[in-house]
Amino acid sequence: MQVGVNVPNVVFKTRVRDEAVGGPNPFRWQDMTSNDYFKGKRVVLFSLPGAFTPTCSTYQLPGFEDNFAQFQDMGIDEIYCMSVNDSFVMNKWAEAQDIKNVKVIPDGAGEFTRKVGMLVRKDNLGFGLRSWRYAAIINNGVVEAWFEEPGLADNHGEDPYGESAPENLLKYLAEANIETAA
Repeated sequence: MQVGVNVPNVVFKTRVRDEAVGGPNPFRWQDMTSNDYFKGKRVVLFSLPGAFTPTCSTYQLPGFEDNFAQFQDMGIDEIYCMSVNDSFVMNKWAEAQDIKNVKVIPDGAGEFTRKVGMLVRKDNLGFGLRSWRYAAIINNGVVEAWFEEPGLADNHGEDPYGESAPENLLKYLAEANIETAA
């Protein structure tokens, strides 16, 4: 992805709570589009190899959750976490992590991830197709800033983390706010 480019328009298959469904599993399918998530908002999107994985669960998702108010103070409306996992997995992971502010986006078939050039094979870990770790600031559907981990490759032997860390995005936003104020 490049700065200044519109995010791809895809449909995400999500499961949302709906008490009208009743029973022990009151969820229904709801299609969400890229426009639903990104139009008319300035957001952070970060994507990672998989729900419930160590770096994602220990550092990245909690880091964005814990810094949500600071991101809002810097002009961010929403923070989204995307992974090439289905909605069932993403919802359970958010629940297990006690996430209240970050919203999860299931890219179950990897369509968005493929269209932004971040779909990689992780067969060496038994994962199949997954997302390379990255983050972006998206303003009204247009990429404002892009933060990609180094070494993008299929079956990479490591899981680099740093470029897409919440601290790095906060640093970018602080510098951007200084430049805007000057």
